[in-house]
Amino acid sequence: MKMMNKAQMVVFTGLMAFVYTSYAGEFEVLQKDKKFSQSGLTVKVGDSVNFKNEDPFFHNVFSLSDVKTFDLGSFPQGQSKKVIFDKPGTVEVECAIHPSMKINIEVRK
Repeated sequence: MKMMNKAQMVVFTGLMAFVYTSYAGEFEVLQKDKKFSQSGLTVKVGDSVNFKNEDPFFHNVFSLSDVKTFDLGSFPQGQSKKVIFDKPGTVEVECAIHPSMKINIEVRK
């Protein structure tokens, strides 16, 4: 088996990144009336979810789930922030400002 040189490895890695991102899905979850636009969502590993604030006040999106831990911070109406889900499992997402706001995201292979 022939080993790749550094230039070949860079090209191969770039192609793999292209293939990986070419098939990744993009989803949007709205924040409106102190609710997420849905209570659940199913995505695949590598997909991204864009959280968009459509309320006239701030929201904070975060997760303490083992599968994906993140904190997008507080952001105002009209702004959105994206999370890429890179491991399978269930991710519970909440708003720190409005504790009743919750969505479960199921990440599948």
